[in-house]
Amino acid sequence: MRDAYIVSSVRTPGCRRGKGALKDTRPDDLLAFIMKAAVEKTGKLEPKDIDDVMIGCSFPEAEQGLNIGRLATQIAGFPITVSGATVNRFCSSGLEAIALSSLRVMAGWSEVTMGGGVESMTYVPMGGNLPRPHPEHAKVHADLYASMGITAENVANRYQVTREDQDAFAYESQMKAAKAQKEGWFTEIVPTPAAKYVLEDNGTYTKETFIQDFDDGVRATTTKEGLAKLRAVFAVNGSVTAGNSSQTTDGAAATMIASGEAVKQYGLKPIAKLKMYTTVGCAPDEMGVGPAVAIPKLLKLANMKTSDIGLWEINEAFASQALYSIRTIGIEDQMDRININGGAIALGHPLGCTGAKLCATLLANMRRKGVKYGVESMCIGGGMGAAALFELCD
Repeated sequence: MRDAYIVSSVRTPGCRRGKGALKDTRPDDLLAFIMKAAVEKTGKLEPKDIDDVMIGCSFPEAEQGLNIGRLATQIAGFPITVSGATVNRFCSSGLEAIALSSLRVMAGWSEVTMGGGVESMTYVPMGGNLPRPHPEHAKVHADLYASMGITAENVANRYQVTREDQDAFAYESQMKAAKAQKEGWFTEIVPTPAAKYVLEDNGTYTKETFIQDFDDGVRATTTKEGLAKLRAVFAVNGSVTAGNSSQTTDGAAATMIASGEAVKQYGLKPIAKLKMYTTVGCAPDEMGVGPAVAIPKLLKLANMKTSDIGLWEINEAFASQALYSIRTIGIEDQMDRININGGAIALGHPLGCTGAKLCATLLANMRRKGVKYGVESMCIGGGMGAAALFELCD
């Protein structure tokens, strides 16, 4: 198979659901903007050069429904010839989209593709607008429909991840993110037009636009004492709180992928290659262990060891599952290589966008630190894990 070269990878800021800067920005507008930005970032490609677009979305309905992967290409002003699709693997949807787009290039079916993700948790709530679990099946497998917070409690209880450890992990996520913002390390963020509605004296609303250029959920003033005071929200006498869980967030991200022939034809400068991607199932009622099973499978496929990996992006859906996964994989002594700019507890987890968002962050950090190999992984609702291996280009 051919190599799939990533030639740009960018994201919007991640902003708090219902309260943040993107709460009034439609997801299709958000996605259209970052898709255009991903093309422009290459410095060489034009929209007409794209063969196909794959976009991840965990709840593709309402304002982010009707095949947003295709609609956004038209909102962005891409030629009618650029096709698009929407893919859903819940929390890894954005990474799945990048993998599928890369596979088209690897197989020789396409020369230039785009993979990305979008989720507005403001416009479409967790679970969607009209969830309908199977009535008979739910009696046998209620775990498939369980709250993600309950699965995080299960992981904490079964594998002895203490409240203190979860809060300490959450604190470090906030501190790392605050430092990264201060130092200007989020170079993958593209300043993004955001909408807001202003009430006029006559009682009508006027739509205005402003530029948002930072993740607005980071809490730099977080303290361990403050985290310890938060109550558990998913179980009586539980340990999972709002402070040690990922933030619900709005955001979009996009990655441009090209074949070796296209790299030469257009004079592109590759950032990295997607070397390997895998998924694996696990028990739905402890879906958070996904990275603990996906990463070993990935490394086995690649014939690599944990010591070969220079940077890790392991999605922080909950501190309990992230910590368990890190410990089980055996990389707790590599905390200085894991989520070095903070994770979803501080920066947010915009569901279908997250896989694409973490790709942009990982590649930016690999370039900044000169790291050859990086791994991205996450747990997935319903009981799965996903992991991808990237290799930095010289």
